[in-house]
Amino acid sequence: MITIDMKGTSVLITGGTKGIGLASALNFAAAGAQTYLTYKWGSADTDQLMAQFEGVGGVRPILLQADVSVDEDTDALLEEIAKTSPHGVDIFISNVGYAATMRSLDDYKKRSLYKTLDYSTWPMVEYTRRIKTRFGSYPKKVIAISSDGPDHFYQGYDYVAASKALLEFFGKYLAVHLFKEGSRVNVIRFGTVKTESFTAIFGDEFFDYIVREGLATEDEILKPADCGKAVFALASGFMDAMNGQVLNVDYGLPFADNSMMRFQHWKKQQEKN
Repeated sequence: MITIDMKGTSVLITGGTKGIGLASALNFAAAGAQTYLTYKWGSADTDQLMAQFEGVGGVRPILLQADVSVDEDTDALLEEIAKTSPHGVDIFISNVGYAATMRSLDDYKKRSLYKTLDYSTWPMVEYTRRIKTRFGSYPKKVIAISSDGPDHFYQGYDYVAASKALLEFFGKYLAVHLFKEGSRVNVIRFGTVKTESFTAIFGDEFFDYIVREGLATEDEILKPADCGKAVFALASGFMDAMNGQVLNVDYGLPFADNSMMRFQHWKKQQEKN
């Protein structure tokens, strides 16, 4: 059995107190890493959070209030990190996203698009640059969290899909720029994940529907814990030959998610009736 020891490793995860960010942090903490988790004011239940880290025998995280779209917040949190990690940030997980939803073309507003980019795309670039400015070196691993939105239609997901597509584009270019620095930059594109943010956009009915209609089982729907393991694996050192990649983590379901699959399910229902 291979055991990954991350003692002495510092891991910064934006939006790390919920969903995929939290699931990732638990894996790093269990391996001995010191995690730094950013969150927006009032969005973290500290007692409940610490209990989860104690439950996996992990190093207690350091929580930092910060808005990823505000440069002053970024500089302040890096100063806080310097107090306990003078050498800097070894692994940076760009996880925060913002969902400005719309139902029609009339809802399109340039200001809303820019805000989505400020939260969902630009932090990967800006945090990486400011880490180098503050500590003198880039993170050894930069991992950005994307979704399959750029390749699929989701009602109201227009801006998010656009921001994720641009995130993936910058991830590839960042990988080239930082390779000579010894860094690895990759993007993980997750399929449908049952998270608080997804439910806020689409509602619980979506998951009830796909299970009820036989389009997927409960076990085939991604959970944050599944995603956290994928993030940890990519940062473990065993996958350092991968750079500038957009990795799909989705149980392979999009391959079968088409009209033929739904037709086959309909036929089975007809036969039963």
